[in-house]
Amino acid sequence: MVEENKLRAAVDWLVERTREIWQKAGVRQCLLAAAIFLTLMGILMANLVPLQYDLKVGQVSPRDIEAPRTIENRYETEQMRNEAISTALEKAHANPDNYMINDKIVVSAEEKLAFVFEKADSLRVRQEIAAPGVPPEMIPQTPMASLNQRATELQTSLRQEVDLEVDKHSAETLLGASVDTFVAMEQAAKTLAIKMLRNNRITQENRNEMVEKMRQQVAEYDLPEPAQETVASIVKNVIRPNLVLDTGRLESVRREASQAVAPVMVLQGEIVVRKGDVITREKLQILKDLGLQKRTANYGRMFGVAWVVLILLALVGVFLWQYEREIIADEGLLALLGLIVIIVVFVIKVLSLIPWQGTGYLMPIAFGAMLITLLLDSRLAILITVVLAVVVGLVTGGELKCVAVALIGGITSVLSLGKVTQRSDVTRVGFIVGVANFATMMAFAFINDDMFLAKNSYLGLSNGIICAIFTIGFLPYLENLFGITSSIKLLELSNPNQPLLRRLLLEAPGTYHHSIIVGNLAEAAAEAVNADGLLARVGAAYHDVGKVRRPYFFVENQLGGDNPHDRISPSLSTLIITSHVKEGVELAKQYRLPAMLTDFIKQHHGSDLVKFFYHKALESEKDGSVDEADYRYPGPKPQSKETAIVMLADSVEAAVRALSRPTPGRIEGLVRKIIKSRLNDGQLDESDLTLRDLDKVAEAFVQVLSGIYHNRIEYPDMPRADS
Repeated sequence: MVEENKLRAAVDWLVERTREIWQKAGVRQCLLAAAIFLTLMGILMANLVPLQYDLKVGQVSPRDIEAPRTIENRYETEQMRNEAISTALEKAHANPDNYMINDKIVVSAEEKLAFVFEKADSLRVRQEIAAPGVPPEMIPQTPMASLNQRATELQTSLRQEVDLEVDKHSAETLLGASVDTFVAMEQAAKTLAIKMLRNNRITQENRNEMVEKMRQQVAEYDLPEPAQETVASIVKNVIRPNLVLDTGRLESVRREASQAVAPVMVLQGEIVVRKGDVITREKLQILKDLGLQKRTANYGRMFGVAWVVLILLALVGVFLWQYEREIIADEGLLALLGLIVIIVVFVIKVLSLIPWQGTGYLMPIAFGAMLITLLLDSRLAILITVVLAVVVGLVTGGELKCVAVALIGGITSVLSLGKVTQRSDVTRVGFIVGVANFATMMAFAFINDDMFLAKNSYLGLSNGIICAIFTIGFLPYLENLFGITSSIKLLELSNPNQPLLRRLLLEAPGTYHHSIIVGNLAEAAAEAVNADGLLARVGAAYHDVGKVRRPYFFVENQLGGDNPHDRISPSLSTLIITSHVKEGVELAKQYRLPAMLTDFIKQHHGSDLVKFFYHKALESEKDGSVDEADYRYPGPKPQSKETAIVMLADSVEAAVRALSRPTPGRIEGLVRKIIKSRLNDGQLDESDLTLRDLDKVAEAFVQVLSGIYHNRIEYPDMPRADS
């Protein structure tokens, strides 16, 4: 029994301690942020941490192994590419168009000919230059035996030094020719060789034809017959095939053949290895690429993704702390932000798993940006757009084109939303986003000469339209789930056919008319002080709905009949009058009005004094037993600019309507008097209105009321027809 009591006490202490920790400021927000982080990591790493195996080539698979994601079969793709390249190169080698004249052959021929004539010049048969007046027969001649020896020496030297065969007759002709003939032979040989090798595509098949063509050209030179034969013989020896494969063309052929082979894909869900199959090198390579082999698990990538996500969330947290603390303070708004980001990241991840590069341009960043703009804040939407664009970069492998389309589309959606007055405005924004995406894709198509982008640029336009459709579809569900009222929802609630407004119109028409005028006043004043005019107008439309319970107790609905307050005490009248606030709140709950509209019902009188019945009570109770607190509304006082403006508009409209001669001057005096009265009574202390704002509010009220209660021309009666 004692142990049971101790255990119960320990459990109670633990529960109490947990409750205390849970109620501490920031604990729920931190837990929510952690949940968002873990969810994002789970989505982004869904295919980074697959079930792993430890298999080797030749081993039998113990089970069916399924691909957790789509990848390229690099082994088979590489084999197909190698085969395609080999076939293409074989055809390229057989195509003469892929060959070009090799300058090295020309240079080599020049060098050989230069050596031939230099060597011949050093061994050539020379005649001594005779002195003036010495007859030729007196000039000493080189012995014939020496010429033969030198011809043999020339042949041997050419064969050994430049691998050139010269016949004995040609060698003797070179050595025995005169100086002028020798020079002419050298010039002719070099010119012919260079001309033939540089201007003709010589192959093994047409070499003899080129040699014959060269012999015909030798005859054009003014040389003795033996010299022509010698030049032709020498040049013939240096003419050989001069074509070489064009490496640039071969590389182009290789690249085109490789690109023409479509990658072989291993699709997600495909059985890579079946139970009982022998593991081959190809299958092992696929398992490694899928990350299914233990030694290939990329923990570094997983850590990098986690680090990037953590940095992005930290940036969002700092932004919220500096500029949007109300979102941090409200767990619902923080959860809404996290849910939108998670939904968009999930769609991004799913699209990234589809094995088609076009999916990178369908990432719905604008969808998330528009939702955040409509439900939370436009500045926050721009930051989230940048965050989601980084996520697109993560899942697409850093594709700048996809990141740019995502970023530009998202920011365009935020800047284009502006003041949304109906759901068709979201459709218009979707089209604008689509045009921006289309333009971005076309720009990158020109930058990268990418025909795929140009052909599929329609994806950008489709992206914008799809994002708009998603936004319109998700918006009402998120509004209802998180209790948020967007401008579109407000416009729907302002429709006179809304059940509660319809009931107000039919059961309390005077109050309905009064609410419409108050709405016009409130909207004009709110816009004058940069408050939400739409919210003020719709809030004014509902501020007096509690009067439908007992409409004839309010003067605007009495239509000149008896006043029931004349028959009851001032305290009871005050109770009935002030109860319309409580009854209005009950009706708001019944008809599921948003909390921001319920605030107008609660706060439009603040803690104001019901002056008429209070003074009536003072007159009837002379003993001083009247307590002022019993004749005040329960409050609270207005907490925002919009509710404060509706309070002032409500009081001003009723007072001006009671004026006997509502001239502009009298209207302005009364308006400023009422505003000053509310200010002095402290009813505006908890709102954000400044004195400058109150002056602008007064000016807006006077302008609208002067238009309503202006002087009208009295039309004369028409004369009778029989007069």
